[in-house]
Amino acid sequence: MSTYSELVSQAQALMAQAEQVRRQEFASVVTEIRAKMREFGITVEDLGSAATARKGGTGKVKAPAKYKGPNGELWSGGPGRKPEWVKAVLAAGQSLDQFLI
Repeated sequence: MSTYSELVSQAQALMAQAEQVRRQEFASVVTEIRAKMREFGITVEDLGSAATARKGGTGKVKAPAKYKGPNGELWSGGPGRKPEWVKAVLAAGQSLDQFLI
């Protein structure tokens, strides 16, 4: 029976081999995908969220701002922690209604 360290070594060797094969096949797969996209007239925009997700988006939609602070800060008024400027306004006894956009 193999020891743990032997199995780990074998697994690492297999992963290195798999990565090498992946790199070898990558260019041909990309070529095939591009050919299919040309054949069917598919654009990157047609692929939807998969293409836009790579641009750094988290997929969350931000709520529009409801309040504008004394220094131009924006806040949607949603649940969670209040911004420091809101805490300061409330602590000063002011109403948030005067900061509605």
